[in-house]
Amino acid sequence: MPKDQNSYLHDLLEFAVQSRASDIHMRENKEVQLRIDSNLVQVDTVTTTEILQKFCEDIVPTGRMEIYERTGDLDFAWQEPNVGRFRVNLHKQRGNMGITMRWVKSKPPTVAEAGLPEVLKRIADNSNGIIFITGTTGSGKSTTMAAMLDYINTTYNRHVITIEDPIEYTFEDKKSFFEQREVGLDAETFESALVHALRQDPDIIVVGEMRNRVTFETALAAAETGHMVITTLHTKDAPQSINRILDMFTIEERDSIRKSLSDVVKAIICQRLAKKASGKGVVPITEIMTNAPIVKKLIFDNRIDKLEQAIEANQEAGMMTFNQCLLEHYNNGDISEEKALELSDNPQALRMNFKGIFLTDSGGIIQ
Repeated sequence: MPKDQNSYLHDLLEFAVQSRASDIHMRENKEVQLRIDSNLVQVDTVTTTEILQKFCEDIVPTGRMEIYERTGDLDFAWQEPNVGRFRVNLHKQRGNMGITMRWVKSKPPTVAEAGLPEVLKRIADNSNGIIFITGTTGSGKSTTMAAMLDYINTTYNRHVITIEDPIEYTFEDKKSFFEQREVGLDAETFESALVHALRQDPDIIVVGEMRNRVTFETALAAAETGHMVITTLHTKDAPQSINRILDMFTIEERDSIRKSLSDVVKAIICQRLAKKASGKGVVPITEIMTNAPIVKKLIFDNRIDKLEQAIEANQEAGMMTFNQCLLEHYNNGDISEEKALELSDNPQALRMNFKGIFLTDSGGIIQ
């Protein structure tokens, strides 16, 4: 790597992109780590305190370094000329500076290019309600959202407002008209941007992350008045997503919120990433819950614990459990048996599925 600090960042990011790294991790006076095909790979280069300080001088937006000094964290986006766009998190660890940069491909992928199931197009056909895309950090939620928005952009004439921190994928208008607002640059907070979005004649509002009760209440009001809201949550499956939302409210409020959810939730798409059997690249593993009548009834009746069984038994409605998706990708040769079992919430059942054995619910719980 070069010793000239002015070209150091450029060459490091260029090397990372050429290496197909999704993330770059830097700490003061430590070797750089790249995330390649889900594995951390150490690079033989050290980012000194001076180098990181120079990075900050070059890439941190004007006036925002104070936020990092005060809170210990700062999120923003950076466009490196002739290399690409990166989502950046500047943070403190053990009193020292750390930087994590995620490479964001500027052109949104199609549903097929992202390796996602075609049913996501059917979900994106909805004109109102809420679509949740959930998963842990780094599970590909932003890519899935971008693929669905790309489908909408090529299919429908709609006004789409995105509220993100920071903007990840940039959209060129095709059939739809896009306005993309970055928190901290174009809007003060998610909450204020969402409130104002309702006055900007949107058809679709995209909220980068559902962070708190206020954001959810505003999104719920938008969905109930005929808008489509697409957003993300940090949850591992559909039932946990419903419970996470309900946990934002008092016990006395939850019945009302749950009944509203039974009407407005169009789908919950939960996602994990699995390393491909070839060793190169990853494949998205999805659990999909749609607003089939049985799902609406279970949420309305507060039988959240039965949602998983409803998803498993209603594939014809476009639903899919993690195990069903893992089995499909295993049978297609996309992922190894070991990786499938590692990602499964019920590996014993999946082992039986590998042998062609499928257990059904004989207790008649789902009616």
